Amino acid sequence: MKKRAVYAAGACILLAAEILIALFVRDSFVRPYGGDILVTVLLCCLLRAFFLFGIPYLPLGVFLFAAAVEFAQALGIASLIPHSWTAVRIIVGSSFSVWDLVCYAVGCVLFWGAERLILRSKTEKIQKDS
Repeated sequence: MKKRAVYAAGACILLAAEILIALFVRDSFVRPYGGDILVTVLLCCLLRAFFLFGIPYLPLGVFLFAAAVEFAQALGIASLIPHSWTAVRIIVGSSFSVWDLVCYAVGCVLFWGAERLILRSKTEKIQKDS
């Protein structure tokens, strides 16, 4: 249960960071790239906290989902979403970018790497204590 709380807290912090970036950052690096990196980490944390804790390839699944959304943008799926569904249109987005895919991959690799480092340090601590 403690692990789920850590992931939930991480998701909340990342969501706050995403909102702050969307509202206040108007640059050419953090907003377009940093936000895309963080969104996949946010999704990984959220899923680990509430639904898919035992799935080892979660970051890969999140990347594939993000890539599917990005390719849907290339197909113009946003034009099929009613204008009254503003939040959905914002989430789906309207323009395809290879750089978005790169950012999603970076975020998923960062999440995967962080989990591996944490797991390794815990394993080393257990071995040291025995």
